[in-house]
Amino acid sequence: MRKPSLPPEEADMFEVVVKSYKTKQYKKGLKAADTILEKFPEHGETLSMKGLTLNCMNQKSEAYELVHRGLKNDLKSHVCWYAYGLVYQSDREYREAMKCYRSALKIDPDNIDILWDLSLLQVQLRDLTDHVETRQHLLELKPKQRINWIGLAVAHQLNSNASKAINILEAYEGILEDNYPRDSERYEHGEILLYKISLLMECGSVSKAMEEMVTKESEMVDKLAFREQLASILLKLGFFKEAETIYRTLLIWNADNYKYFIGLQKCLGLYSENGEYTSNQIVRLDALYQSLRYQYNQSSVVKRIPLDFLEGDKFREAADNYVRPFLTEGVASLFSDLSPLYDHSGKTTILEKLYFDIEHSIRRTGCFPGSLIKEPTSTFVWTMSLLSQHYDRRGQHHFALALIDEAIEHTPTMIDLYSIKGRILEHLGDLPAAAALASTARSMDPSDPYLNSACVRKMLHADQVELAEKIAVLFPRGGDELNDLHNLHNMWYELDCGESYFRQGDLGRALKNFLAVEKHYSDMVEDQFDFHYYCLRKMNLRAYVSMLKFQDELHSHETFHKAAAGVIRCYIKLHDCRSKLTTEEGDEMLELPYSWRKKIKQKQKKVEVSTKKEAEGQHGEEKTSGLSKSSEQQSSGPVDQDPQGEKLLQVEDPLLEATKYLRLLQLNPTNSLETYILSFEVNMRKQKILLAFQALKQLIKLNDNDPDCHRCLIKFFYKISSFTSPMTDSEELIYKVLKAEGPYTSQLNVDLLVGLCEYFLQENEDSLMHRAAVAEMLYFVEPEKKVDAIKLIEYSKNKVTMEIKRLGPFSLWKLQECIAVHKLLETVFNDQDAASRWQARCAKYFPYSTYFRGCRSSVVLNSFVQITVAVKDSSQDAKLEDSRSLNTKDSGRFIER
Repeated sequence: MRKPSLPPEEADMFEVVVKSYKTKQYKKGLKAADTILEKFPEHGETLSMKGLTLNCMNQKSEAYELVHRGLKNDLKSHVCWYAYGLVYQSDREYREAMKCYRSALKIDPDNIDILWDLSLLQVQLRDLTDHVETRQHLLELKPKQRINWIGLAVAHQLNSNASKAINILEAYEGILEDNYPRDSERYEHGEILLYKISLLMECGSVSKAMEEMVTKESEMVDKLAFREQLASILLKLGFFKEAETIYRTLLIWNADNYKYFIGLQKCLGLYSENGEYTSNQIVRLDALYQSLRYQYNQSSVVKRIPLDFLEGDKFREAADNYVRPFLTEGVASLFSDLSPLYDHSGKTTILEKLYFDIEHSIRRTGCFPGSLIKEPTSTFVWTMSLLSQHYDRRGQHHFALALIDEAIEHTPTMIDLYSIKGRILEHLGDLPAAAALASTARSMDPSDPYLNSACVRKMLHADQVELAEKIAVLFPRGGDELNDLHNLHNMWYELDCGESYFRQGDLGRALKNFLAVEKHYSDMVEDQFDFHYYCLRKMNLRAYVSMLKFQDELHSHETFHKAAAGVIRCYIKLHDCRSKLTTEEGDEMLELPYSWRKKIKQKQKKVEVSTKKEAEGQHGEEKTSGLSKSSEQQSSGPVDQDPQGEKLLQVEDPLLEATKYLRLLQLNPTNSLETYILSFEVNMRKQKILLAFQALKQLIKLNDNDPDCHRCLIKFFYKISSFTSPMTDSEELIYKVLKAEGPYTSQLNVDLLVGLCEYFLQENEDSLMHRAAVAEMLYFVEPEKKVDAIKLIEYSKNKVTMEIKRLGPFSLWKLQECIAVHKLLETVFNDQDAASRWQARCAKYFPYSTYFRGCRSSVVLNSFVQITVAVKDSSQDAKLEDSRSLNTKDSGRFIER
């Protein structure tokens, strides 16, 4: 039964508690609540309000205990249910909070505060059907409040009912006829009108949207948004002249906006989505941009766009005019701006000739070709820099390196040159040298955060994590610098750090960094909660809806995909390591029942944890005794309880954890092969054969010629071919499903799988990665033919024409592909002799690669220098002989750079 109400004096005191909570006077509210509880210690609503107040003071455990007691003492009080829901909501337990709010509304169905909070939770969790009902109820209770009308319209739009949202807004406008908004509300009213027009466009009512724009123009305050929307509507209705006039007006306001130029091209019928134009269209476009160039001479966009559609001599002329000012001014981002043009082979050749002519002319005369004006000395350096980046992009890294070395020798104080050389060496495979050059560039301008970040990235790529950490914390200004990097959502750092630790085999730290990125995305999802009420109150409706759509596709972003894939790869590797350790356990442990083994391991973990806590406690006491008050204040930030990521490795079922993140990737489908490869690998290990088959079908659909797809195909059918009679019930079910998918399943055997491998090899005989995939699968199917499989890799030919050979050391094989093959020989085939032969072969193709210890790599050269210095310290008589022998033995063919 419900407890009787409080006497008048205590009832007034209870109102003080509620008011103090709303005004954030928590100490005053606690004092009033304690006064009531002295006389009525079991009053449910007071207990709940005290718990809610303590929750705001970050006393979580006491708060939960009190709201639970309060609800237990008064189950029929909407205040108790509401307070319990608010505590859950503060801890982001939104579904539990919704249950509490619904229970509160059963008792008090017209409570505005509870309905508002429920509506916010519903849109946060995308419970859109119920969200519409809640908004409708709020409007019926408070029809004079504008926010309730707008909230219901937005709810209908989110629920894919834009026409109903328009009806709601029109009904709201009917109420406004006798009550026109005040001057202070004109901007908000204009935003509502623009929002209504966007709804009309969404419904396809373009003509009605045009009517609305014309009749309500005077009421719209945001003239830029009005003109952009009007131009878009006119374009869709076919009023090209009128739309052209507006776009030309917009260009006067901002001549560097690509969208305005694209809109103008559409008005003139000169726009193509795929960038392909007829000769007539190219002539007209050229004439258009020549006229625009005179009008907007300061705009770089009007000079850059013609490079996308011009060809031949006109392209060369336009590129020449575009490049020269940037070389004179020394714009470091010029090559990045031009890099999209390299997707067209014809333009690439023209650009190379142009760069070479400019470099040759400035080298000889100090002027651009056809010009008599002397250029600054820096122009020559920037030209060589541009040409070196061009050669690097085309894979002619040795030419690129020679040019950038000459540029550095010419002007050793130019910072960007060291960054460019670092990128070239990274492409050549010398990661430590690239990191050293990035560090040199950073030290030349320590106040530049970009150079600092670039240096950190290069170090992480070279697996120099500890050194990268020391440099990464130079700019954050908090007490705990690494924690500040996490708070700043520095996701590129965490991703690169995770990948580095994964390469080094440190799964704990790799998981810690990958999960940190995933946590940032979870925070983004949670952060939208604060905007549900704010945007409706401020009438930022178009931005609000756009934000919600962005949130719905948040997990399809590339950064999240990389982090989630990294987490899954870590858990797969952890599962495989445990499986291997399990097979290598002692016979005594294996003979015990599984439940006993589990209990023994749990006891061992408890002992380890308790020992660790005792050690930490003793260490903490010793440390605390010597701390001053100022140092205690400085260390007020959160302490990382698991810096090595050891707790993350203690999960009972790694594959279950991997499945959680796999679902997030699958809920946001993309054309990524990696997602379905990971799905296949996880489900095969979990013995979920049909789920693995679904992933395999998607792989074949996306790219059936991919080497990894071939691996999955052979592994899957090898698993099916191992089914023997009599089959289990699950195997029979799998077999029936596969037989329905393809009748040839019943004829699967090892010979057929070998035939599939041979056919795949014939189709892709010249591809190194395809040959490696076939060799791996042949060894997987027939382990006794290991030697033949390895020969299949070693007989691969790196076809290089004589013309390319004259350019210097050159390989059509990619460095990362050759590294992958070497790891395959080392790990899967477990043949160190074959791996050594492959390393020696690739060292010739990639002389700068530290992985293959090429003769020009920093690893070999540095070791040679160190050995030579050591020899100099020895006897003078043996110096020359030892140096020569060491030169030949340890450095291979030492070629001076």
